[in-house]
Amino acid sequence: MERWQNRVVVITGASSGIGAAVAADLVKAGLIVAALARRETKLQENKKALPAHLQSRYHPIKCDVTNEDEVKEAFAWIEKNLGGTDILINNAGVFHFGSNLTDVDSSEVVRNTLDTNVAAVVYCVREAFNSMKKRNFDGHVVLINSVAGHTDQRIAGINMYIPSKHTVTALAKSYRHEFANAGTKVKITSISPGSVDTELMPEIFRKIGIPYLKPADISNAILYAIATPPDVQIFELIIQPVGEGGPAQKKS
Repeated sequence: MERWQNRVVVITGASSGIGAAVAADLVKAGLIVAALARRETKLQENKKALPAHLQSRYHPIKCDVTNEDEVKEAFAWIEKNLGGTDILINNAGVFHFGSNLTDVDSSEVVRNTLDTNVAAVVYCVREAFNSMKKRNFDGHVVLINSVAGHTDQRIAGINMYIPSKHTVTALAKSYRHEFANAGTKVKITSISPGSVDTELMPEIFRKIGIPYLKPADISNAILYAIATPPDVQIFELIIQPVGEGGPAQKKS
């Protein structure tokens, strides 16, 4: 991690779960963190939870990543005050469990899922990559994807989540070519966890015994991916808890 010392990492969805875990770990690893989320109070709490001597390296920024103007404003602030984006960890996501696409009231779920899991990715990667390219800096873009982005298995009530994550898988492939064709060596990594114990995990998953990972497990994987040498790119990393895909899930 030496080459990332005092570099700026932007993390979306940083108020809880994976985003909060990796923000704390990267501050402790010597990076400067711009933590983006809608819940500014949670971001401030996360900052105060850090050791006192590290709190100045954590910058909470209130931002709804589905709002393109707010994304532009956040990245402009980072450019002006922190010098630009060196790493982007695109972690913000939603999972609306319970309705099917054929339900009459599914339109809001469809829009919110696509806005957060797809459109927001495009907004944030665009701003981060342009910051890197303008400064001729070979940074790193990490997309928090899902095993759902690599399977055709359907579980009742998951609606747009699986299609949205398949789109993230396709986006990662597109970005890999775009970054190279632009003459840069900016890396792209898609990290696809199985079930993770976060606010997004439906309670029914716990009740039926689906095994799950912890946010710290995904944070460790992110640190591993960005710590690779400049000429090494981990493009896709699938992480699943032992036992995932067992009988409890097959009944669903």
